[in-house]
Amino acid sequence: MEGGLSQEVKATIQEAYRDWLSANQFSPRKTQREMIAFIARSLGSSDSPLAVVEAGTGTGKTVAYCLAAIPIAQNLGKKLVISTATVNLQEQVYLKDLPDVQDHAGLEFIYDLVKGRGRYLCIKRLDDYLRGASQEEMPFLDEVGSDQITIYQEMLRRFSAGNWNGEVDSWEGNLDDNDWRPLTNDHRGCTNNQCAFFSQCPFFRARESLEKADVIISNHDLLLSDLALGGGVILPEPASCIYIIDEAHHIAEKTRNHFTLHSGVTGTLQWLDTVVNTLGTMTQQFSRPKEFVDLASSVSVSIKPIQQIIEEISALLPELHFIEKEEGRELHRFPLGKVPAQISSKFRDLSPHTENLASLIDKVFIKVQEAVAGEIDGIKSGVAGNWLAQIGALALRSKSLLDLVKDYGSEQSNSLPRARWVSHNDAYYDVFSAPIEPGELLNDLLWQQCYAAICTSATLTVGGMFSRFLSQAGLDNTVEQLRLVSTFNFPEVATLNVPDLVSDPRDSDAHTEEVAKLLPGLVHEDQSALILFTSWRQLNGVIRLLPDSLSQLLLVQGDDAKQVLISRHRENVLKGKSSFLVGLASFAEGLDLPGNLCRHVIIAKIPFAVPDDPIDQTVAEFLESQGRNPFYEMSLPDAALKLVQACGRLIRNEHDYGKITLLDSRIVTKSYGKLLLNTLPPYRRNIGSRIT
Repeated sequence: MEGGLSQEVKATIQEAYRDWLSANQFSPRKTQREMIAFIARSLGSSDSPLAVVEAGTGTGKTVAYCLAAIPIAQNLGKKLVISTATVNLQEQVYLKDLPDVQDHAGLEFIYDLVKGRGRYLCIKRLDDYLRGASQEEMPFLDEVGSDQITIYQEMLRRFSAGNWNGEVDSWEGNLDDNDWRPLTNDHRGCTNNQCAFFSQCPFFRARESLEKADVIISNHDLLLSDLALGGGVILPEPASCIYIIDEAHHIAEKTRNHFTLHSGVTGTLQWLDTVVNTLGTMTQQFSRPKEFVDLASSVSVSIKPIQQIIEEISALLPELHFIEKEEGRELHRFPLGKVPAQISSKFRDLSPHTENLASLIDKVFIKVQEAVAGEIDGIKSGVAGNWLAQIGALALRSKSLLDLVKDYGSEQSNSLPRARWVSHNDAYYDVFSAPIEPGELLNDLLWQQCYAAICTSATLTVGGMFSRFLSQAGLDNTVEQLRLVSTFNFPEVATLNVPDLVSDPRDSDAHTEEVAKLLPGLVHEDQSALILFTSWRQLNGVIRLLPDSLSQLLLVQGDDAKQVLISRHRENVLKGKSSFLVGLASFAEGLDLPGNLCRHVIIAKIPFAVPDDPIDQTVAEFLESQGRNPFYEMSLPDAALKLVQACGRLIRNEHDYGKITLLDSRIVTKSYGKLLLNTLPPYRRNIGSRIT
């Protein structure tokens, strides 16, 4: 291991790896050793260390980056932040991978898991519900039924006895989101050390332990929330952190979604009425102190021109050309994100009024905070505290509305556009704006701010190249890159079948009929299979055409919660019954079905993105305007990565085996098929097979 690392740190890493191998009775893996050395060299670089690693299945990438990065972070006095794509993966690192490293590698470090406030119990809210707080005390307290009260009583019992830490993911038993949501709070509704339950608060207890941690396990959504707030609010300051971005192929889409702006036109008008009513009710409960009366009056006056202009905008929207989509929705997308002058001018007119409203509501929120702190005579701290969350929510929404208004009213240039569109359903119009190049945001908020970062995943390259990922993530081609192929012997354990088909997959109806005709023959010898589709329309169409004998063996996405379906599938297989999971994209990634749980993956179509996605359409338009080819720069590489993920559900460990069937002959008939095949692992191929 070379680079800027001291001999002491190098020795620590090498010894840790030897100890870990010995304790687990593992033999060294060439790819794992290479990954450890690569990360060590990258983090030891004197330049701003940024690197990407594609680590194929079986590499042991989590252990690899932990063994390399933990000693280096400790030596540099930096926090190691591991960010995963989902809370479930976050839990896996926390409960399985890091304990393994700590117990067996001879490294001494403290690690902790960070989650958003929404995953922690607010004891005050629990107390309010259980003591039956009145609507006067808690004006926005949700109504709960007797079943919920029973659950809440059990929560209090377990928490008080020390048998539960107040974190939703550690609750034993099923917990409906509707039962949990009323018991959470956010930073706007929290009175911090003014709260009577502050010393017991699960969230602040978690934060206390976080400060002592050498390694912090986060998730992408939480990381992006922190970055959007300027960094260092939820997590440590980026400059003091080394980031491991695990499952990094998700980070661009997560960023795009996080920074998408949205507001409903009808909903906003209704919300404005709510603002007036809320402030009026609160002011009355506070016995009408002058400072609150004046602010409430100013808010009421400021809202009137906003309502008028929004009504004018609403009158213009029906004139747009809407295209019908699934589920009764209609959509109009603005080409290259350019909003017509008639509409954008209305948003410019709206902007100063919306800015004034946001400022006034923020002043109300500050006043309520002062009342909570006991700084305003005549207002009880506890009464003010009951209003804090509601007023904070109003302040947040007003800021969100302002961001969208400014965006739609901005001068339209020929530089990098945003995707902008309007959705219509019945009498409701929703207005959207999304970045098409999330990499710019990541570069500004993360890469330029952090001490170092390593991006890793099993799927980062297309045809052996990182270009697509680098472009999306806002990284240039000069960053350090390493591609490690899987250690699995794919030709020996897996077969890719591409049968001859009569239909063209682009002819949806004909292809659906043929898939339905072929499926019984495909699975007749299987005990387990995963069947993947790219659209609800085709999934439902195929199921309608299947014989009852097969339909009754299907566990279909949407019929129950994902984990419930998987548990039912596992139970069926363990009992020796046939069981087939059926789903869309969320079943094509992150689904771990080792052994007999999945011996056959059936993929209906090459997973090209839905052609009418407004963001993808805008990206395609922009690329075309630059003389570039959106199919080869965007659609094809994205489909290639999704296909790898889907096929990857089959071989999960060194003992797995099985087959993949792709019911899309374009992979062999189209010129681009070679790229798709070359991106896949080297499965044994059976091209042009016939199904009887």
